[in-house]
Amino acid sequence: MADDRSSKTASSSEGHKHTNRLAAEHSPYLLQHAHNPVDWYPWGEEAFAEARKRDVPIFLSIGYSTCHWCHVMEVESFEDEEVAKMLNDWFVSIKVDREERPDVDKVYMTYVQALYGGGGWPLSAFLSPDLKPLMGGTYFPPDDKYGRPGFKTVLRKVKEAWDSKRDVLVQSGASAIEQLSEALAATARLEKLPKGLAERALQKCAEQLADSYDSKYGGFGSAPKFPRPVEIQLMLYHSKKLKENGLPGEAKEDLSMVVLTLQCMARGGIHDHLGGGFHRYSVDERWHVPHFEKMLYDQGQLANVYLDVFSITKDVMYSSVSRDILDYLRRDMIGPVGEIYSAEDADSAESEDASGKKEGAFYVWTSQEIDDILEEHAPLFKEHYYVKSSGNCDLSRMSDPHNEFNGKNVLIEINSTSAMASKFGMSVDEYQGILGNCQEKLFDVRSKRPRPHLDDKVIVSWNGLAISSFARASKILKGEPEGTKPYFPVVGTDPKEYLEVAKKAAAFIREHLYDQQARKLQRSFRNGPSKAPGFLDDYAFLISGLLDLYEFGGSVLWLAWAIELQHIQDELFLDKDGGGYFNTQGDDPSVLLRVKEDHDGAEPSGNSVSVINLVRLASLVSSGSDSYKHNAERLLLCSRQVRSFELRLCILAVTARMVSINRDLGYVWLGNIHTPSTEGAASTKLSQYQPNKKIIPNFSFLFIYMVPEQKKNVDMHRGNSSNEEGLAQEVAEEKKIRTHRLQMEVTFSPQTSRTAQIRFLPLGVKGISE
Repeated sequence: MADDRSSKTASSSEGHKHTNRLAAEHSPYLLQHAHNPVDWYPWGEEAFAEARKRDVPIFLSIGYSTCHWCHVMEVESFEDEEVAKMLNDWFVSIKVDREERPDVDKVYMTYVQALYGGGGWPLSAFLSPDLKPLMGGTYFPPDDKYGRPGFKTVLRKVKEAWDSKRDVLVQSGASAIEQLSEALAATARLEKLPKGLAERALQKCAEQLADSYDSKYGGFGSAPKFPRPVEIQLMLYHSKKLKENGLPGEAKEDLSMVVLTLQCMARGGIHDHLGGGFHRYSVDERWHVPHFEKMLYDQGQLANVYLDVFSITKDVMYSSVSRDILDYLRRDMIGPVGEIYSAEDADSAESEDASGKKEGAFYVWTSQEIDDILEEHAPLFKEHYYVKSSGNCDLSRMSDPHNEFNGKNVLIEINSTSAMASKFGMSVDEYQGILGNCQEKLFDVRSKRPRPHLDDKVIVSWNGLAISSFARASKILKGEPEGTKPYFPVVGTDPKEYLEVAKKAAAFIREHLYDQQARKLQRSFRNGPSKAPGFLDDYAFLISGLLDLYEFGGSVLWLAWAIELQHIQDELFLDKDGGGYFNTQGDDPSVLLRVKEDHDGAEPSGNSVSVINLVRLASLVSSGSDSYKHNAERLLLCSRQVRSFELRLCILAVTARMVSINRDLGYVWLGNIHTPSTEGAASTKLSQYQPNKKIIPNFSFLFIYMVPEQKKNVDMHRGNSSNEEGLAQEVAEEKKIRTHRLQMEVTFSPQTSRTAQIRFLPLGVKGISE
């Protein structure tokens, strides 16, 4: 369970020289700035009215609580009295947590990216009182440096421009928003996907990824290197299609790119070798020195791709890494009733009495520290993880250009475990055992250090990603060879415990972030639901997680809730004329752009996940299946990237291929979940890499688990068909497992999914005895 580090973000005026309006907010990021001398406002009408009243521009600062450069700019500028006076006198200053308000962030990040060709956080933007952008950037140092203007200079320039040429600035901002709105508009102009388009889009995206592949250190693209699981998913799927089409050589090449990438990431410093999980990205090409924040959206996606590659290769290295991630989440990121927290910070104090924080302080080691802790095993550990007395951030000129980690070591595996075991004259098992004991000793010592800040905000979309990985792990990990040993930090959890984690996280969202009367999600929770509504990503990612939770052993009620949420998503976000989904509901006048996002980046886009959900639902249920298929195809037709084969739509390229196949029947596996033979057989099927089953409409197997209290869902329709009666009886009496070719329909009350029922429609039933 997570600790109480987040309590440090609670804010009161006691003992502080300054307190601003952010002290009343729930967001950890906003609370971090509650005692700046800057007179911050949260995003809202009070701030906008103040800007109109004073007739001054708005300074908008967007970031998140675990962002290293956000902390740097706070210390350098927002805690500086001189800078604060300039902001307070000349501007109305607004702070936004991008994780709470991705809609606001999207508007002004799009503007900055269009203006300068790049973006990042902290995002710094200047707006007119009616919220049109005037100019923007990201991090600004406080003073002019390296030929770049400092923040104070920028403030003076904006003030001068506002006073002398306001009309030009305002007109420019209005024009920018108008142009962005037109550029981001997307409408389906065709009724059907052109023949061959899906195959060409998939092939082109795979070729573009292959062209950017780093054959030495893995990954797609150059440093800084981000783990982008959507790219790995595309290459895995393309590899499978090549193999099915009789091209095993090309299929092996694609798979080898994925394998090397995941191996290098797991060996690199981007991976927390002592505590598990992955940091956000690596500053160098070797995956060695990271920016140290840990984000939930990375953990959920990476656990899934390591599970996928384990399913293909049966190499327990990949299952071990997936366990490592999930065990980290269970230990450090889960709240008292199963909610999963958002992130851990990059920065922490080097000691309890330190006056400031440093990036990576919690994670790095000196050679002497390791000698003192590990004693006789220190030489083995230090050679394994490339630990040096001078520090080891010297593998790349990009690793530590400012010598911030001089004399410090970021653990990285340079040599293979088998080679190291041979060098030390040990079996691999003995060597791994010693290494694991060393890791545990260092972990215990590290746990006594001042910990990084924990952002205990619960975000629906990110929980959806984690729910998926925990649910899938509960069955896929049953494919590990008997006798597989866990080595620290892997705990050796019974896989079925992971399913319980997924259920609790889903139950928390249903209880605390879903208004059953209004039938709407809220975006996040911390000391209560946030003011922000649920966005497209929240609905889409949660639906995806619920479908996995159902498929991998959860109650049919999760399926019914997923169907209900999809209906609500269609009501709130669907462009019924142009196809595709908007990112917002469109009812907030302060959000100037309503975007249809189809760019897969660190997270998949809401539209990418939605099209997967639609084709899965079309295969799962008969009621509404035509509507699901229609909306999925219209979504793909309105995607500019699908039509132009741009790389940024990895998941859309895969699903375009699947929509084009357009099959709608799967296999339904009936059996009592508590019967060992049923669970074992189902786990065997689920532990196979079957993208047609996992994220694609054409499920090779659709698993429906009947626990005793669900038996009534089958008995309810007895008498409608002799076949249905036979199936119900088979479940009740725990007879031999059979597969039946069926279509299934779920019905539920419009107000609650607790009245969910399953109806089986026999369509040319044929059974195969196991």
